[in-house]
Amino acid sequence: MNEQLKAILEALIFISQEPLTLNKIKEVLEEVPEDELQAALEALLADYAADSRGIQVIQSAGGYLFTTKPEHDQWIRRLLQIEKKTKLSSAALETLSIIAYHQPITQAEISAIRGVDSTYCLKTLLQKKLIKIVGRKKAPGNPLVYRTSERFLQYFGLNSLEDLPREEEIAKILEEEKQAIS
Repeated sequence: MNEQLKAILEALIFISQEPLTLNKIKEVLEEVPEDELQAALEALLADYAADSRGIQVIQSAGGYLFTTKPEHDQWIRRLLQIEKKTKLSSAALETLSIIAYHQPITQAEISAIRGVDSTYCLKTLLQKKLIKIVGRKKAPGNPLVYRTSERFLQYFGLNSLEDLPREEEIAKILEEEKQAIS
């Protein structure tokens, strides 16, 4: 394994302001064969996963980034004097899941699925930058169209929308929980 390549990748990921994508890495290290890059990335991920360091390299939002390990959260928050993340209300989570699974989607479509007005939830999700407005639908009134944002992927630790559980998986989990309660 090329230790120098691992060190370069570590430095690139560390300095990047956002998740560093494989395409961007290939662009920067154009002289390095892709299979060698992939092997070095996997080795770097394994090194940080196996090590007893306080930081790790993870894949999120389509790229690689450094994060602190969750088990050190309370001390980091104490140092930075950060309050715990405000949790999303069940209504906001419901709205966000509808957007995630049905995007692109309008407010009227969201409200129809939920059966209640979703204006407040949409404002909250926009303020938290978990969703974004991506245009207008060619329909009466030209309603705004919503999608999840890159921050949504980071917030939930997803690499891409394909990482969301499929309907069959959700149904199976709910059924197992239902049987466990009975």
